[in-house]
Amino acid sequence: MPRALAVDVGGSKLAAAVVELPGAGGVPVLTHRRTVPTPADEGGPAVLAAATALARQVLADAAQDPPGARVEAVGVASAGTVRPADGAITHATGTLPGWAGTPLGDHLRRELGLPVLVLNDVHAHGVGEALDGAGRGHRSVLVVAVGTGVGGALVVDGEPAVGAHGVAGHVGHLPVPEAAGVPCTCGREGHLEGFASGHGLRTAFRDRTGRDLPAREVAALAAAGDGTARTLLAEAGRATGRTVGALLNVLDPDVVVVGGGLAAAPEPWPSELREGVALEAMDPVAATPVLLSGAGADAALTGAARVALARAHDIP
Repeated sequence: MPRALAVDVGGSKLAAAVVELPGAGGVPVLTHRRTVPTPADEGGPAVLAAATALARQVLADAAQDPPGARVEAVGVASAGTVRPADGAITHATGTLPGWAGTPLGDHLRRELGLPVLVLNDVHAHGVGEALDGAGRGHRSVLVVAVGTGVGGALVVDGEPAVGAHGVAGHVGHLPVPEAAGVPCTCGREGHLEGFASGHGLRTAFRDRTGRDLPAREVAALAAAGDGTARTLLAEAGRATGRTVGALLNVLDPDVVVVGGGLAAAPEPWPSELREGVALEAMDPVAATPVLLSGAGADAALTGAARVALARAHDIP
């Protein structure tokens, strides 16, 4: 089976594993998995060094496998905006201080001596979801991830649409009326992420009640009948749904997959999501399936590995 080293660079942890791709219809197998904390507070160079060391450790583990089971490529899923041409990080949020400007792709090619493909982590997750999760069997899949932030990826024939500058899929930075005047993490106002993400939900609940609670606790209060929490979940769900409906009009995918922590939120979030889609989607796309994520926590690793091998060896 074709094998790739997959590395996931996140704000809190670094993960790596060897991913073995089976034949048509099979499920990827992960071996030699290792995870370490991300030294984010130490800056970009420290994160790069830690990711490189982790990759070397997993490759050393894999070198003990039977002859012929070699690693052929490296796929990296990284937080931040990735320049498609060389895998450099051009922009990053405050979760990884100093990560912007890191020549991630070139550095790993030099250090590991293998073909390296770097994707934004949401793009990589989208591929994993499209090929091994709820989008499996569909040619075009729009993945929308609603968690601490809001991101997205359009995957067609197993390839993510990354855009000319690597920023395609920033679903959270589309304007929605519900977010009018609300600051967004990008520095603008009125975007979906500033209002309907986990961070936005926490901020809105604090502003309305004076209580600072993480989104999961706000969701739990909504499930218990708290009026303010239910109102906020309804507003966030509808705003997310309206955005999905508008994207259906623009992109016309076979299926939409919604994931992230808030995708598991209680009512009224899911009902309002569906209502929001219905408000915006044109009749020809109104019946497009909107499914919940099914790829699991390894989607970014498997997605990065799949694209890296496809680019290196033209594997379908």
